[in-house]
Amino acid sequence: MSEYKLSASLEGHEDDVRGVVFPSPKLVVSASRDATVRTWRLLSSSPPKYDCSISSHGSAFINAVAYIPPSSTYQDGLIVSGGKDTIIEVRQPEKPPEDNAERLLMGHAHNVCALDVSADGGWIVSGSWDGSARIWSIGKWECEAVLEGHEGSVWGVLAYDKDTVITACADKLIRIFSPTGKLLKTLRGNKDVVRALCRVPKGHSSEAEIASASNEGVIRLWQLNGRQVGELLGHESFIYSLVSLPNGELVSSGEDRTVRVWRGMECIQTITHPAISVWGVAVCAENGDIVSGASDRIVRVFSRSSDRQAESQVVQAFEESVKSSSIPQEQVGDVNKDKLPGPEFLEQKSGTKEGQVVMIKQADGSVTAHQWSQGAQQWMNVGTVVDAVGSSGKKIHYLGLDYDYVFDVDIEDGKPPLKLPYNLSQNPYEAATKFIEDNELPIGYLDQVANFITTNTKGATLGQPSQPQQAAPPGADPWGSESRYRPGDASTAPAPSAPSASKPPVLPQTQYLSIITANLQTVRKKIEELNEQLIQEGSKDVALNPPQVELLRALIKHLEQSPAAASKASPALANGLDLVFNIVTRWPAAQRLPGLDLLRLLAAASPSTAEFTSSSGDSIIEILQSSGVFEDKDRSNNIMLAVRAFANLFVIEKGRNLADTKFDSIHSLVKSSSLGTTNRNLTIAVTTLYINYAVLCTSASHSTLPSSIDRGLALMEDLTGIISTATDSEAIYRGLVAVGTLLTLGEEVQMAAKEVYGIESAVQKAKQRSQEPRINGVITELKGLLA
Repeated sequence: MSEYKLSASLEGHEDDVRGVVFPSPKLVVSASRDATVRTWRLLSSSPPKYDCSISSHGSAFINAVAYIPPSSTYQDGLIVSGGKDTIIEVRQPEKPPEDNAERLLMGHAHNVCALDVSADGGWIVSGSWDGSARIWSIGKWECEAVLEGHEGSVWGVLAYDKDTVITACADKLIRIFSPTGKLLKTLRGNKDVVRALCRVPKGHSSEAEIASASNEGVIRLWQLNGRQVGELLGHESFIYSLVSLPNGELVSSGEDRTVRVWRGMECIQTITHPAISVWGVAVCAENGDIVSGASDRIVRVFSRSSDRQAESQVVQAFEESVKSSSIPQEQVGDVNKDKLPGPEFLEQKSGTKEGQVVMIKQADGSVTAHQWSQGAQQWMNVGTVVDAVGSSGKKIHYLGLDYDYVFDVDIEDGKPPLKLPYNLSQNPYEAATKFIEDNELPIGYLDQVANFITTNTKGATLGQPSQPQQAAPPGADPWGSESRYRPGDASTAPAPSAPSASKPPVLPQTQYLSIITANLQTVRKKIEELNEQLIQEGSKDVALNPPQVELLRALIKHLEQSPAAASKASPALANGLDLVFNIVTRWPAAQRLPGLDLLRLLAAASPSTAEFTSSSGDSIIEILQSSGVFEDKDRSNNIMLAVRAFANLFVIEKGRNLADTKFDSIHSLVKSSSLGTTNRNLTIAVTTLYINYAVLCTSASHSTLPSSIDRGLALMEDLTGIISTATDSEAIYRGLVAVGTLLTLGEEVQMAAKEVYGIESAVQKAKQRSQEPRINGVITELKGLLA
C-alpha cells in the first residue's frame, strides 16, 4: 500500500489547532485556540483546494470538536465544540457565526477538552478538567448522566457503542461506563496521564477492542474485559490523539512532531510536521484520508491516493519546511558531535525500522536529524539539531534531567518554592499542566503559569540561541520578587460574561468589573513577615502589636467567608479597616504592598470600606491621596493596587456612590500617576476603573446628566492615549471597551472622539498591535458607533 502524502495545507487559524474532524471527503472541521471553529470545504480535487469559513467565534480557547451525522432534522449534520468557557456549542455548519447556535449545553465547571458522538447519533459524551464526563441526549439536548469517580481531568472520551462509554483520565486510569453513568470496569496499567482513546477495528492481529495513548508515549491495546494485549512503541513524547482507519490501521499524533500510522504491531509510516505539537488527527471513513492539526496553526490533509495528493511543488515545499525546522538538542538526547557519522552514512546504511532517527555531522559542523522511511526506503531530513539554552548559556540539571529553565514558583510564604522545569522544545501549556498535576494545584492556575513561562522565555526560541533571560516586566509580580511567581496574586481577568446563544455584542458594557483574585493567607503571612522586620529594625511605633496581629488574622478569616457573609458588619471588619489604613499610610513605602492588596479586597467585600472615615473625616480617597502612594512613581505596583481599590468600589452600591461623588479627585490622582507607565498591571487597573466609570455614566440614572458628558470627554482623552500606545492585549481590549461604552452617550461624545481626540487613528494603531479575535470584534462594533 502506498504512503500518505500531503494533500493540502489549510491556513487561516491564528493560534494552535487543537481539534479536527473529517466527516466526509468534502468537509474538514477544525477547532483552535484562536477561539474559532472553521469549516474547510473541498472546491476542487485535482489539485485539492478548500474554501474556509468560520463556523463559530467564541471568546476563549476551543479545544475539542465533534460532528453529528446528517439526519432528517439536520440535513448537513451538526458541529459540536467545547473549550475553556465550559460551554458545549451545537451549531449547523452552514450557518454564519453571528447566528444563534442550535443549543448551548452547560454543566461542566471547567475546560471541556474531549468530545465524541455515538454511532447511532443518539448522544454526545464530553470530558472536562472538572473531573467528570457527561452524556447529552441529541434532540432533547439535556444532560442524561454524569460519569463520576475520576480523580483528575478527563482528557479522552469514546462512545464505543450504544451500551458503552469509555473515559481516559489524568489519574492514569481508563474507565468503562454505561450511558446511564454506571461504572462497569476500570482498566489499570498506564504509568502516566491517559490522553486519548479509539476503537480498534475487528480483525486486528492483537484481538484488541480499544487502544489508549498516554503521556509516556505508549499506545496500549486492550480488550474490554480489562486485559492488555499489546503495546505500540515509537513515539518519543506525549501522544495527544488516536484514531482508527477503515482498513484496521491506527493513526496517532503527539508532542514529538509526528503523525504515525500503525499496521498490526508495527509503525509503517511517520509523518513529521514543522511544529512542536501535533494536537489532533482524524480520519475520513469514506476514503481513508487523514487530517492533522498542529501548533503551527495549520490544518493538513494527507492522502494515499495520487489523485488526491497536492501538486509536486506543494509536497516539496512541505518537505523543505520539515527539513528547515529546528530540533532542540534535549529532544534527541546528548549528542557527541565528534562521534557522529558523516553524510556518507545515509548512502551506505539502511534503517532498521520505520521512524528510526540518526544524527549526521555535516561538513559545516552542524548536526542534522534524519528519519528512516520504510515505504520510501530512504533517510528523510527532518531538521537541524540546535542548542536552545536558558539564561546562563548552559543546561540546568534538575531531578536527573537537563532543562533550559528551572523557575522558582512561590505558592505560600514560609515554604520552599516549587520548581518548574521547562525546555524550549515543550509546549508552555503542557509544561504548565504537568507542573499543576505534579504539585496538586488548582487547574485554574493553568493560564497564569503558561503565560509566566511564555513571558520569561521570550527571546529564546527553537533554532536560535536564547537571549539573556529578562526580568518579568514591571508589575508582573505584585510582591516585587521578579524571579518568583505567585499564581493568583496578579490575575486581572474579569469573570466570563453570562453565556448567550447568539453571542451578543460586547458594547456597551453594562456590568461593573472587579479585580479580586488573591490568596488571603499569603497576604496575611507577608504582612506578618514585614511586621517582624519593622520590630527588628526598631520601628515599634508603626508595627502591629500582638493584639493587632490577632485582629489581622480575624479580618482575613472574615474575608474568607462567602461574599454574602463577608459583606456583613463585624468587629473584625470595623476594627480591621483602621489597622489596614495604618499599614498603607504609616508603614515605609517599600513595605505597604500587602496592605494595599488587602485594602483593594476590602473595597469589593464590604460597604464598610466606602463608609469608613478617619478621625479627621477623610474617606478612603483622601486617605490614599494623603498617603503619598500616587506621588511615588518608582513604586508603580503600589499605585496599581490603589487604582484596583478604586475600581473595586463599584462592586457595592455605597462604593459606587463614593466613586461618583469623588470622580474629580480619583480621575486626577489616577491620570497623573499612571501617565506613561510601562507597568501592564497598572494600565489594566486604570482601564478597568475607566470601564466602571463608563458603565456608571451610561446607566439609566446618569446617562442624561450633563456631568456624564463632561466625565465621558475627560475619560475619552485618557483612553485615546492608552489604546494608542499600549502593547498589552488585555489593556488594549479593556481600553476599547471603555471607549465603546462612552460613545453610547451620544453625538457630542462621538464627535469629540473623532474630531478632537483622534479616536479613529488610535483604534487603527491598536488593531496593528494586536490581532486577537476579541479585539477585532470590539473594533468592528466601535467603528459602527462612529459611522
